[in-house]
Amino acid sequence: MTPESPSPTGTQDPTLGPPPGCPAHGTGPGGLRRLYGPEAEDLGALYEKLRAEHGAVAPVLLHNDVPIWVVLGHGENLHMVSTPSHFARDSRLWTAVQDGTAGNDHPLAPHIAWQPICSHVEGDEHLRLRGAVTGAMSTIDFRSLRRYINRATQRLVNEFCELGEADLVGQFAEHLPMSVLCEIIGMPEDYNDRMVQATRDLLKGTDTAIASNEYVMGVLTQHTARRRAMPEDDFTSHLINHPAGLTDDEVAQHLRLVLLAAYEATANLIANVLRMVLTDPRFRAQLNGGQMTVPEAVEQSLWNEPPFSAVLGYFAKQETELGGQRIRKGDGLLFGIAPGNVDPRVRPDLAANMQGNRSHLAFGGGPHECPGQDIGRAIADVGVDALLLRLPDVELDGPESDLRWRGSMSSRHLVDLPVRFQPRPPQDVMQRPSVRALPVQRPGWQVTSEGAAPAAPAPHPTPAPPLRAPEPAHRLGAWQRLVRWWRGY
Repeated sequence: MTPESPSPTGTQDPTLGPPPGCPAHGTGPGGLRRLYGPEAEDLGALYEKLRAEHGAVAPVLLHNDVPIWVVLGHGENLHMVSTPSHFARDSRLWTAVQDGTAGNDHPLAPHIAWQPICSHVEGDEHLRLRGAVTGAMSTIDFRSLRRYINRATQRLVNEFCELGEADLVGQFAEHLPMSVLCEIIGMPEDYNDRMVQATRDLLKGTDTAIASNEYVMGVLTQHTARRRAMPEDDFTSHLINHPAGLTDDEVAQHLRLVLLAAYEATANLIANVLRMVLTDPRFRAQLNGGQMTVPEAVEQSLWNEPPFSAVLGYFAKQETELGGQRIRKGDGLLFGIAPGNVDPRVRPDLAANMQGNRSHLAFGGGPHECPGQDIGRAIADVGVDALLLRLPDVELDGPESDLRWRGSMSSRHLVDLPVRFQPRPPQDVMQRPSVRALPVQRPGWQVTSEGAAPAAPAPHPTPAPPLRAPEPAHRLGAWQRLVRWWRGY
């Protein structure tokens, strides 16, 4: 038997809230907990309360008390994202959008609004747009990309290595992904402080978010027009020239999707990995002792502190059941990445090492699984490794309790990560890095003989050692074979 929903997402009257003086007073309509406001300041604790009260799927309220389900279970999240026949990313299906309670004036409108991009469409249109994005990504040379990430890391470290102190969020984690992504997209000249700040600002829902979004879209639209006229060997040109035939607007919108999702996720991931290494002696010791590699530390961080804690949203295409809850057609659901990663059914011991386990929810799953996850992993793997090699004595400058966080329903990231280390001279980074540049060839290596320098005279032949007498025909005993092996015969 399917239990009825206790929320306005279901059939109960949303005006029937708890009476004044009730312990639940202060919650929203129907006694539901809010994912915003004072109680949501610690979303991790709130998710555990919801898990205890409702199980793997819980009814909650978004801003303006809009009802929605939050999926807390690991298996339930995987089922939702992997079942497009029941759940879609098209927000136009959401009852709250249709009746206007989650309209254009809603505080989360930038996250809710439908766009003609691969992550919001289904069926043949999804295959067309997703195919163009993955096709363009398949042209990226990851060996060259890793060389670029290493050089970009060295250039960033050069800017603060002589000081003996740095903020690894503002001076490193926020800049490395943008430098790499601008190079991949083919617009390295547009990588600057304004691009970094505008990209991070437009995701925060601040008063300046709209202006920041207009700046970023203006840059991407101009870049699309340039590449349409003069294509090169970069992601944008391959996206434009893909047989799917994307329009300029579709190209610019997908560049925005790649830039925002990959940038925010990777910036948070780098900061989280560095914090874990600097504050948890186990991981630092395992890295130094060779028991753990940086890529394994990255995967552990993706379990413990995923770059995106929740994604809005998925929407029910028909009446169904999930986690023991009755989900009605038109209901909205939050993809609960952070609570799913700590589901006690898959992680009964949160202190256990998840080394080598990639079954976390950090990059989603199903048809809309993040297509750029390998790029994010490469930036974090190479960047963190190169930084720790340059600054092996780096340590946190102050107690861990002083670290500041900025959180929202969708993500939680460090504001800064102050560190200190022994000052070092900058390294010579002669070439401007490029994901398409060939490595410098060693001089004197010739493939053809034309124009080649005269070969050095061949050395006099070394006299061959005298031949040994032939072995006796009979088989030697075990002791004799051992003695001959010991003497080198």
